[in-house]
Amino acid sequence: MRIATWNVNSIKVRQPRFLPWLDQRQPDVVCLQELKVTTDWFWNFLGDELESRGYELAVNGEPQWNGVAILSKVGLESVAVGLPDQPGFPHVEARAISAVCGGIRVHSLYVPNGREPDSDHYNYKLEWLAKLRDDVQAGPGNALVCGDLNIAPTDADVFNPKAFIGQTHVTVPERNALRDLQALGLHDVVRDRWPNEKVFSYWDYRAGMFHKNLGMRIDLILASSPVAQRVQAAWIDREARKGTGPSDHAPVIVDLDTAPDGDIGPMVPPPSAPAARTSGVKLPQSK
Repeated sequence: MRIATWNVNSIKVRQPRFLPWLDQRQPDVVCLQELKVTTDWFWNFLGDELESRGYELAVNGEPQWNGVAILSKVGLESVAVGLPDQPGFPHVEARAISAVCGGIRVHSLYVPNGREPDSDHYNYKLEWLAKLRDDVQAGPGNALVCGDLNIAPTDADVFNPKAFIGQTHVTVPERNALRDLQALGLHDVVRDRWPNEKVFSYWDYRAGMFHKNLGMRIDLILASSPVAQRVQAAWIDREARKGTGPSDHAPVIVDLDTAPDGDIGPMVPPPSAPAARTSGVKLPQSK
């Protein structure tokens, strides 16, 4: 079974690339984030195309911002929209959906960004993550937590730790919240597969960050132990970040039981010219 998660950064914009990507990669389960459309729009404009490919759909949409979905060829049962007692900012946002797919409770998540440390949105992010942990803890033993978690787990998951000082995504409270989630028995399958490799899933559009391979790994697939034991491949589909009109995120793909493309990775294809020096590079927004 192949599971993929992808922050598409507007399914309207990404639609011409998304359907060919589905046909190429043939995932059995797809978790999508940042749809930026209503549930009705998603069904009206993509429902027939996806159902003709054998997918069942669960969508939690929202106009302009947020929005998550799960597509499944292996069943879609016990759909849960949002999180129990989910906090809002100020209203409850479309950031979570889960369903049982092929015997696994799959969560598609778009964690709040946090904006600035110690801001109201940052505190909202931490509250949201605490509710996510409660939800996963209450769920079954076979689980996959997938999506844009907006946290780089360690300094190894950003191109230059010094460039991120004073920024969200790398602060101690955020990383502690992620560790609390993983303490439920969840394994970071890409990092487990590639413990010593530089692996990114997000590159800012600005300043040629993608071509310089100056990125972050904030899109994760976390698997409970019974599911993690089935992993045969775990990789970043970097090809989907290339070319015209890409999302600023690349899909993360995990193969269970069999690996149709072999044990490839960590990024496919690998960067052609990885940056040798990043100590003097700053984030685009800090210039």
